[in-house]
Amino acid sequence: MATETPPPAQTQTRLPSAEEFTEVQQSAEFGELRRAHRSFAFPLTIAFAAWYLLYVLLSNYAGGFMGTQVAGHINVALVLGLAQFLTTFLIAWWYARRAATRLDPRAEAIKSRMEGGA
Repeated sequence: MATETPPPAQTQTRLPSAEEFTEVQQSAEFGELRRAHRSFAFPLTIAFAAWYLLYVLLSNYAGGFMGTQVAGHINVALVLGLAQFLTTFLIAWWYARRAATRLDPRAEAIKSRMEGGA
């Protein structure tokens, strides 16, 4: 016998006005949230872009070095290329972890206050 589950409760959230958005955007709390995000994301973005460009430059201008055998048919170029994937995933994991612990709670507090929850 199949039972139907009731539909989820429809809670009405108050939509903030444009003036409220502007006020929050200019608040110290929002500025701190933005600084916390930028101080983490921008340096990592620059570091990863530099790491990627180094790989490209080495591939173009240091063929002898990149062709150096590490083990069997595995050379430096393959190791560094795979390291690109590894660093991509590590940075994404690190950012998600940091955002969940430091950014999301602050953003959720601002959001709930704007929607009238606090």
